[in-house]
Amino acid sequence: MKTYCMALDLKDDPALIAEYKKYHQPEQVWPEVVASIQTQGILSLQIYLLGTRLVMILQTTDDFSWEEKSAADQENLKVQQWEALMWKYQQPLPQARPGEKWIPMEKIFAVE
Repeated sequence: MKTYCMALDLKDDPALIAEYKKYHQPEQVWPEVVASIQTQGILSLQIYLLGTRLVMILQTTDDFSWEEKSAADQENLKVQQWEALMWKYQQPLPQARPGEKWIPMEKIFAVE
């Protein structure tokens, strides 16, 4: 199993943050988005929020591939619609490259 920790910021607007949180309630996330997550080798996905900073933790199968996930997402109209909608609330981190959203974080400590 692999673990990834990713970061992204939300726009600093309390109303938009409240809407974003609402969209991520279990009954509000589009089923096609959940299915896409579950069929691409992601075993667990959690998103945490502090202020405007989002942190996403993913646990995946050993053979998980970001390239394959990205290609499948590009082919999925509902995932593309969801991503476009979420971009209303999100903003790139200062170190993001053009078009980059979630950025992998560096693991610097662990107790196992």
